[in-house]
Amino acid sequence: MSAGPFLITERMILRPPSAEDFEGWAAFCADPVTMTHLGGVKGRGESWRMLCTMVGAWQVRGYAMFSMILRDTGQWIGRTGPWMPEGWPGTEVGWGVAQEFAGKGYAHEAAVASIDYAFDVLGWDNVIHTIDPANTASVALAERLGSYDQGETRLPDPFQDIPVRAWGQSKAEWKARAG
Repeated sequence: MSAGPFLITERMILRPPSAEDFEGWAAFCADPVTMTHLGGVKGRGESWRMLCTMVGAWQVRGYAMFSMILRDTGQWIGRTGPWMPEGWPGTEVGWGVAQEFAGKGYAHEAAVASIDYAFDVLGWDNVIHTIDPANTASVALAERLGSYDQGETRLPDPFQDIPVRAWGQSKAEWKARAG
């Protein structure tokens, strides 16, 4: 079980990933629809390494994506939160929701809490969302969050060939919308 931090939203608990999340994480990574814009389908071994990367980022950086856990069932449904590995083009708040939970507002709910966390706790001045231009659902969510297209950007190896644009906003812009 994770030691936290824990963010509580209306329907979810957001917390650092842990080993108990692996089955949900592996199913997420094995789903071709979910993984269309997230680097493609991954087998269990690579899914395990991805989960461990996120856990390790919490240890090394003090932040990384949260696991999205339904409050009423305890089910793992996705990941969201601050993300900035070495070589990343900016301070990102990203998201990914398992296909059966997509389109139900979970990503928006979790992204709002994660952006607040990035600005209020981590002290970030800006957030971006690196999005494949073909990922119209994520573009729509970025716009709903108040982010705007800041142009093409490039992810580090091994993702350097994936076309992405940075959508983002400043802390001041986020706070002005919320206020």
